[in-house]
Amino acid sequence: MSETQANNPLHGITLEMILNQLVAHYGWEKLGREIEIRCFNLDPSIASSLKFLRRTPWARERVESLYVHMLNVKARQN
Repeated sequence: MSETQANNPLHGITLEMILNQLVAHYGWEKLGREIEIRCFNLDPSIASSLKFLRRTPWARERVESLYVHMLNVKARQN
C-alpha cells in the first residue's frame, strides 16, 4: 500500500492546501475560468469554496485534477 501512496501526489495534502496553492498560482479569476463553479466566480473565498467542494464530488475531482496538472507543469519547467 505504501508503494501506491508514494506515487500519489495528493497523499498527505488537504483540500485546503490544494485550494490555497491553486489560488496562489492561478488567482480566483483564472481558476473560475478553468473550473466554472459559482464559488470561484461570485464572491470567492477559501471557506465557501471548501464547503462546496467537500459536498460536491465532481467539483472536488476537477480541482484535484487541476492541481495535479499544475504540479506536472511546474515539474516540467524545472
